[in-house]
Amino acid sequence: MCSLHRFLTLGASLLLLSVSHAESNWPRWRGPAGTGVSSATDLPVQWDNSNVRWKTELIGQGQSSPVVWGDQIFLTAATEGGRNRVVMCLDRESGKLLWHDVAWTGEPEKTNGMNQYASATCATDGKHVVAFFGRGGIHCYDFDGEKLWSRDLGKFEGPWGTASSPIIYEDLVIQNCDAEDKASIVGLDKQTGKTVWETPREKHRGWSSPLLVETPQRTEVVINGDQGVNSYEAKTGEELWFAGGHQGRGTPTVTKFKDILIAVGGRSGNMLAMKPGGTGTIDEAGQVWQTARKGGRDLPSPVVIGQYLVVVSHRPGVATSYDAATGKELGKTRLEGKFSASPIAANGLAYIPNESGDVFVLRPGENLEVVAKNQLDIADEETFRACVTPSQGELLIRSQRVLYCVGK
Repeated sequence: MCSLHRFLTLGASLLLLSVSHAESNWPRWRGPAGTGVSSATDLPVQWDNSNVRWKTELIGQGQSSPVVWGDQIFLTAATEGGRNRVVMCLDRESGKLLWHDVAWTGEPEKTNGMNQYASATCATDGKHVVAFFGRGGIHCYDFDGEKLWSRDLGKFEGPWGTASSPIIYEDLVIQNCDAEDKASIVGLDKQTGKTVWETPREKHRGWSSPLLVETPQRTEVVINGDQGVNSYEAKTGEELWFAGGHQGRGTPTVTKFKDILIAVGGRSGNMLAMKPGGTGTIDEAGQVWQTARKGGRDLPSPVVIGQYLVVVSHRPGVATSYDAATGKELGKTRLEGKFSASPIAANGLAYIPNESGDVFVLRPGENLEVVAKNQLDIADEETFRACVTPSQGELLIRSQRVLYCVGK
């Protein structure tokens, strides 16, 4: 009986350690599952400058969201007008800069003032850190800052720059390379950076990051695009299915609700909901639902909270809640400012900053409620386009040149 008690106690302790470890890590764009949803229940809801535990002036400027593994934070930035692309690591507890490296130096590509040169978020598996910079290449580091490999993935011609974030799947780094001159999705060997597979995509500008989706038969890589949503086999890059029905550059990343996938186009048009596991073209008759989105440009990715889907438009800043199962619009509310960051969800609430640094906390439902509007003392030239990152009961909030840690 004592042995059984010790076994159960040990098992419970290991489970708690596992849960704690998982919650302490936010390893890629939109978190562990790529959906922006955190299991944290202890994040602050209201705060001001007195709740800032530390803040760090960053090297250069960038818009990548913080990723966290254990006691390390990884970010990217650019200096010298985009001629240098930088990967940096900060201490999670103090915000102190631990290391940084100029990953690439060269003549920068054209980009839009909103996008700049370091918008893609890093990905990590606890040993490797991968950063993507469009024309500035894709680079892999270890946790001590030693560069393991680099790859040139193309020129990425076009006036808008790049922002699609890499993901790590088993022994692969998967990167969306949408551009106007050449477009593809690639799977690279995580250890060497060599191409394992490459699949062409239609030549359109695009900024959507891949979403990994498990089905009983396979693992799919699902990507939003200008004309609709594509799915690829994760291990081989084989194109599996395409669901059309919207036009809009496909900026927002696809998200999940139970066994369906939901995509917001980016421009006024339709939102799509479909199931993974199919083949060929999935037309409207084969989709779960389509719902019209009108009145604004959508840069933020959608987030699902319980049974509700929350979508926030870029400008004007209107937050809308939908029934995620049917696409039925339920309620909306006008928010102040412009929104480029995507919301994250925790404990039944959505957190989203506007570009001026005001972080709105929303409760979705039949009536979408603004629970709090939080402001920090910031410099006039700071702009906030990165997502809020939950970490160990605190929030990491990044402007293009400062990282803030906010606690209760």
